[in-house]
Amino acid sequence: MRCPDPDKASEMERLIAQVKKEGDTVGGVITCVIKGVPIGLGEPEFGKLHAQLGAAMLTINAVKGFEYGEGFAGTSWRGSEQNDHFILSPNSENTDEQAITTRTNHSGGIQGGLSNGEDIYFRVAFKPVATLLMEQETVDINGKEAKIDVRGSHDPCVLPRAVPIVESMAAMTILDALLFYNSEKM
Repeated sequence: MRCPDPDKASEMERLIAQVKKEGDTVGGVITCVIKGVPIGLGEPEFGKLHAQLGAAMLTINAVKGFEYGEGFAGTSWRGSEQNDHFILSPNSENTDEQAITTRTNHSGGIQGGLSNGEDIYFRVAFKPVATLLMEQETVDINGKEAKIDVRGSHDPCVLPRAVPIVESMAAMTILDALLFYNSEKM
């Protein structure tokens, strides 16, 4: 299942097996975390890093949504709750120095379109597969009501296969931002 929580992974496996048995499909959400991104990737206006990641994720088949940081949940918070305050904390590489970090990471590692050095995290929503292994109502080419009954091998859930795709798209997006960032310094 590619889920870090073994108990949840077992629940997911059972649900997907049940859905498959019924000839139906199910969607879900993949969370991706990118660690070690340097500060300053992206652009403050037209090439915002979160926009680049969102565009990359939304090109994946079956993706219906993208959110980073607290996303939609954060819209009900006040600014005083949502803001990531910058603080000085011990530098893990050199204990004699302090590093600038944030107390929280509600922004998902991206502020003002630029990476801020914190972990970047986002969620990608996948719809259930449209091809069901059960009879469905439709309309034929002549506009008459009809039924289809699809047969073959179809995934009841694309999420297990989609995890490496999300990871690859994220890696390519960050690499592209790194190349652009470094080319501007030349």
